[in-house]
Amino acid sequence: MSAHNSPLLLGPLLRFVGEHKATIWVETTHAARVEVHIGERSWSAATFVVEDHHYALVMVTDLEPGQEYEYRVTVDAEPVWPLADSPFPPSTIATLQHHRPTRLAFGSCRTSVPHDEEYHRSHGVDALRTVALALAKGEATRPDALALLGDQVYADETSPAMLDFISSRRDISQAPYEEIKDYAEYAHLYRLAWSEPAIRWVLSILPSAMIFDDHDIRDDWNTSWSWHQQMNRTSWWHERLVAGLASYWVYQHIGNLAPEELAKDEVWRLVGDRTDAVPGDVDITEELRLLAARVDDDPMTYRWSYTRALGDSRLIVLDSRAARVLEPDRRSMLDDDELAWFDQQLTGGVEHLFIGTSVPYLLPPGLHDTEAISESLARPDRSVLVRRTTEAVRQVVDLEHWAAFQSGFQEVFDLVLSVAKGERGPAPRTITFLSGDVHHSYIAEVVDPGAEGEGVRSRIIQAVCSPIRNPMPRGVRMLMSQMAKSLVRPMRWLARRTSGVEAPPHRWELTAGPWFDNNLALAEVDDDGQGLQLSWFTGDLVEGRDPVLRMVSCVRVDGAARPVGSRHPQETAGG
Repeated sequence: MSAHNSPLLLGPLLRFVGEHKATIWVETTHAARVEVHIGERSWSAATFVVEDHHYALVMVTDLEPGQEYEYRVTVDAEPVWPLADSPFPPSTIATLQHHRPTRLAFGSCRTSVPHDEEYHRSHGVDALRTVALALAKGEATRPDALALLGDQVYADETSPAMLDFISSRRDISQAPYEEIKDYAEYAHLYRLAWSEPAIRWVLSILPSAMIFDDHDIRDDWNTSWSWHQQMNRTSWWHERLVAGLASYWVYQHIGNLAPEELAKDEVWRLVGDRTDAVPGDVDITEELRLLAARVDDDPMTYRWSYTRALGDSRLIVLDSRAARVLEPDRRSMLDDDELAWFDQQLTGGVEHLFIGTSVPYLLPPGLHDTEAISESLARPDRSVLVRRTTEAVRQVVDLEHWAAFQSGFQEVFDLVLSVAKGERGPAPRTITFLSGDVHHSYIAEVVDPGAEGEGVRSRIIQAVCSPIRNPMPRGVRMLMSQMAKSLVRPMRWLARRTSGVEAPPHRWELTAGPWFDNNLALAEVDDDGQGLQLSWFTGDLVEGRDPVLRMVSCVRVDGAARPVGSRHPQETAGG
């Protein structure tokens, strides 16, 4: 069946994949029964309803580790996937195998605009689409999973196609103007993001782990208490937030969770076992709206963070947006409940530990100090003029990463150090923060953890890949390159002498980068499980052909147990 008259509106998206189980997400045009077929076997689920939209998440079980299964999808017994006119290979599920070295792709910040000459000039080549085309042609090796670390959609920077949809249903001269207003607009936004044929196909074969960042809701989301109050005074923010979080739960969150964890989710329990249910008979709209409103009032009432087992590796994905503590007298990236949960997840006994957080944990040192200074100058004990000026600057230039939440920053580092020293089980060979958000890519490494770091045996790395498709303006790129180098000493002096910011008890350095290409990165464990290779890939235009994949840089991280700081990663530029 072609895509034009199919009851399959969006998907299939392959979401969770383990050694024996997988989940496949779809959106349909109407209430229906969705089935996934592998050979003679099949698994089904009835659709559920949110805001008059119909969805299903099919649980595929009893698979064998390390196998690849070709699958088909039917809706009410009608074949809908693969598309009859598809130029892409069949969609398959590749189950994990415990001792197979992990290959984890990651990146963030992808705008949904056309792939034509005009938008290639303004937005560059889509790195995810380029990887998809290379995979389809057999020119790239398939990752085990794809971590999308924020800004999967842009609710505040709408494309012409999105604006056409908004204009068809309301007056854009009224707030929130050209931004997303409600659930129906979010649903269309996701459809634009995930419907392009190559993107749709690659999301049907790569298990995806997602987390929101600010643009999924709005730029600077939860930057500060002042920002929070300012937004709550508008007439449209409440509906936007409720719609944004409700749609995030449907389109991103439920697919993040392993089936056993999903079964514990308070809203998913209302959907229940859909195998024998009547399609569309469960409408969870009101429950999702109540959940979204409650989370904004008290983030500790729901958790968006989660973990994924990846063979001998583990991925912990942190919510570094909704879980923030913003009160003027106490700021932290993670609330008490979230920090306690993270504490429980941080254990050794894996070869490589990955921590996904949409905003970078380790910024270039000079930028880190700049953000720490801004937090200090915005404290309630500062003068009104200093506070207001600092707050204005903080919002304009996005000073709201981990460095601007010094309390949470240090607490997390202490926890990570305890893992790296082997106090929570055998120390991993590497502990790598995976992040996006900042529209450039780089690697930083802890080179001196201070007195507290005695006995550290894991290499502690920050790997950033951003954007997938939303490049930083060229003038800003030059400024960022210079700031990363020139701010270190003056900001360190200023932080200590004028703003009362304590020096961190550890030191890290920018060891590779920055790169400003549209990129998708790959963290690849060596065949012997010891080392880690980090690679960044972009797409180059070739006249008359699809974009071709080019390696921007490749950095090897030796993971052998050793004192921190004895060796730096080695970078090889791609050709």
